[in-house]
Amino acid sequence: MTIPLALSLPACAIGAGAMLAGRPCATLGRPIGAVLIALGALGLATPALADQNVMAADNGTVQCVASAKDLTRISLAGDQFASVSKITTGNPAEDFKIVNEPVRGDIYISVPDGFPRAALSFFGTTRKGFVYKFVCQVRGTEAEQVFIANAAITSERARDWEVQSPPEDAAVRLAQAMYRGEAIDGFDMRSTVLEPVLVGRLQVQQVGEYRGAEMKGLVLRVRNTGRQTRSLDENMLAARGALAFMAPVSELAAGQEAAVYLIQSNANTLTGAR
Repeated sequence: MTIPLALSLPACAIGAGAMLAGRPCATLGRPIGAVLIALGALGLATPALADQNVMAADNGTVQCVASAKDLTRISLAGDQFASVSKITTGNPAEDFKIVNEPVRGDIYISVPDGFPRAALSFFGTTRKGFVYKFVCQVRGTEAEQVFIANAAITSERARDWEVQSPPEDAAVRLAQAMYRGEAIDGFDMRSTVLEPVLVGRLQVQQVGEYRGAEMKGLVLRVRNTGRQTRSLDENMLAARGALAFMAPVSELAAGQEAAVYLIQSNANTLTGAR
């Protein structure tokens, strides 16, 4: 059963969405502008200045770069290093050092001057029981940072958020968070722009996505290309199996557009155009 919601979204005018959000007469365009701003702001909130961001899996290999002259920090998202294992050669010129920082659970790597090898390798075991093999190319003079994410941990956090309430209520909570442009722990929030499709006289385009463990939310840009006012009909726009459908208004005048939020199970796919 699809849960319909109707909310009036506030105006916002910063960043990439400001062109839409700031149009003085485009009152229905402002929600889309606000959505694009939120998606862009979240992208900036990720470690944009980090040297390296790597997605890892249990028992997998992490390819990275370690500084030849400075420290290299490796940090685990949602986890901490418990121990590391490496070979000691007995030759100080060939032995790199790893220090475990106990507060955050990060590790710091340093190599001696004149380190002869092009790469270093070691194994790391985390507090959540994951094991990673690290192979790091040694080069450069600047300090390096490596941020490791594990999809299993991310999915676990998303599932914890989803099971706080029944599926129907969780779908409503997700739609409300999308409307407010909020980040949700464990959800992958991205700007995903697909080619627009026509549903009758309504042009529908996916411009964003929240993806969790069991459900996902799609941000749709809907524009009325016709000459008459058109209803934002959930039966037309929502795909079969949709959990919730939220629109800022019930209808669009000719040439107007609005953001529509569609909540689905991850087993379902877009689109509502049929």
